[in-house]
Amino acid sequence: MFDTVLVANRGEIAVRVIRTLRALGVRSVAVYSDADADARHVREADTAVRIGPPPASESYLSVPALLDAARRTGAQAVHPGYGFLAENAGFAQACADAGLVFIGPPASAISLMGDKIRAKETVKTAGVPVVPGAADPELEDAARELGAPVLLKPS
Repeated sequence: MFDTVLVANRGEIAVRVIRTLRALGVRSVAVYSDADADARHVREADTAVRIGPPPASESYLSVPALLDAARRTGAQAVHPGYGFLAENAGFAQACADAGLVFIGPPASAISLMGDKIRAKETVKTAGVPVVPGAADPELEDAARELGAPVLLKPS
């Protein structure tokens, strides 16, 4: 178990993660932009670190700012919450490279699942049932074979 976890998110999801950490006896670190300095997640965390100005691109999406906040507070792990960097393989890898545990799938899994066709092929190979489908060159033939209705999704 970890002593300290940085919550790399804001709002209700951050509050929920912070409360769960408290219930587990784990110290929480909230991060905030200038716009969220008085937000509930900041007040409920054990400690809070300013990570930048209001635009998310300059605060909540700033990997260097988040990693610096983790380093300065002694966090051993980072919980991304939902959205923002939760499905960002680069962020998961940056956490690992910094010696932090990313609470979520490893970067390789995030990368794999970001490509729908590769993900489907991977789980199919592992024996997981998948919805029938086809890649671009076979779409018209596959639609005839499968019958209506047909759902088209970009990969």
